Amino acid sequence: MSAQGNVGVALGLTVAAGLSTGIGSAIAYFIKRPKIAYLSFALGLSAGVMIYVSFMELLPGAITDLGETWALVAFFAGIGAIALIDLLVPEAENPHDYKGLEEPTARGNNKYLMRTGVFTALAIGVHNFPEGLATFASALGDIRLGIFICIAIAIHNIPEGIAVSVPIFYATSNKNKAFFYSFLSGASEPVGALVGYLILMPFLTPALLAAVLAFVAGIMIYISLDELLPMAHRYGHGHLVIAGIVLGMLIMAASLLML
Repeated sequence: MSAQGNVGVALGLTVAAGLSTGIGSAIAYFIKRPKIAYLSFALGLSAGVMIYVSFMELLPGAITDLGETWALVAFFAGIGAIALIDLLVPEAENPHDYKGLEEPTARGNNKYLMRTGVFTALAIGVHNFPEGLATFASALGDIRLGIFICIAIAIHNIPEGIAVSVPIFYATSNKNKAFFYSFLSGASEPVGALVGYLILMPFLTPALLAAVLAFVAGIMIYISLDELLPMAHRYGHGHLVIAGIVLGMLIMAASLLML
């Protein structure tokens, strides 16, 4: 199937990854004390998939199609782009702090909690925009990779949904409002995919797609090292996180060998 023929599937995977923030909201509603250790293992698994795909598939493929110099330029440009977004997000609402995973203590300060939840939703929305492009571009190049990256980013988005919904729920006692803001934060991923589609498709060539995939590899490496792994270690046991990383890499390696 051509890249153009993959567009519908790529958009569908991006929507699925973005809206997985709703799973985080559901966890916050129905599971009073979720097993954070399980979440830490899942985040390690997500990081393992992203790191393996980036260094074993996306970047080598880009080097083959573009040459090492331009592939590395695109790779580090991806790291620079997501790092710049990270710097522009206010530190107090930076998504990789995930304060929402901890039950708020200031229940009486509804205004503060509401502000925290709304700003967290905005910050995560901005942060998720390039993730949408990452899922979309990967699926555009190879549906197999797109599926695995969709799953990895979906796992990554679950705690983001918790981080948005918990403070808003405690501020308003309104589950629907908390879910709505969580939904909006995840909806920026398909928006990122649509913007990428509108900008890239008129000029899409094999060389441009290779450059985009190297750019995506840079984004995913940054997300893994700056967000997923620090958070996984914060909420879980170190060996459990490593087990998740290795299992994620093993699953990815086995799937690529079989498919």
